[in-house]
Amino acid sequence: MAERPWEQVGRLRKWLDEEVADASPADVRLLRVLKIGEEYGEVAEALHGALGANPRKGRSHSWTDVEKELVDTIVTAMVALDTIAPDARHTFEERLDALVDRVIPAP
Repeated sequence: MAERPWEQVGRLRKWLDEEVADASPADVRLLRVLKIGEEYGEVAEALHGALGANPRKGRSHSWTDVEKELVDTIVTAMVALDTIAPDARHTFEERLDALVDRVIPAP
């Protein structure tokens, strides 16, 4: 994976760390992981809106909204990983390789 996304994630994490400087490290880790659930809820809401699945609201979102919310969720998970893992990029790449190797046979 390119270096820039992890640099940007690091910038976001640093900014968030400065905003919650009075929180304990344990609370920060917990809240960062819980935030993923909040973001997932926003993906679900956008998906329902894109499909018009709620008759009361109709088509309240677009597929572009779903894409944006998915990116927000991915970035939130990356920030959480960067918060708890000493080398988040390595952890991510190692796990991604393992997942791919598990389902796609080597050539």
